[in-house]
Amino acid sequence: MELFPLIVLVLAFVLLIVVPARQRKKIQERQRVLQESLTPGTPVMTTAGLHGTVAALGEGTVDLEVAPGVVVTFARQAVLEVRKPAVADPADGPVLGDDANGTADGGPADRTR
Repeated sequence: MELFPLIVLVLAFVLLIVVPARQRKKIQERQRVLQESLTPGTPVMTTAGLHGTVAALGEGTVDLEVAPGVVVTFARQAVLEVRKPAVADPADGPVLGDDANGTADGGPADRTR
């Protein structure tokens, strides 16, 4: 029973210091891999929630095209994740459920909810 306080102290150290440090390392490694995988044409989202397509890569910066002809520059660390394109190819036809009314069939919106 004399070692019980020491064991509790060691367990507390492991839980409060070591485990979070390992999680931070994993997150940093994922970010490093993401930064290295960026290429022009990749759709991304920034930490501020801005969606765009990588237009060019600089030394520590990334140029994002957020609208046709509109390019903004961010630090590479601001890129949070790679996204799938949000807009379907117009040649595929309309996508149900994506109209302005918020209905899947294109009819009038049900306002009774």
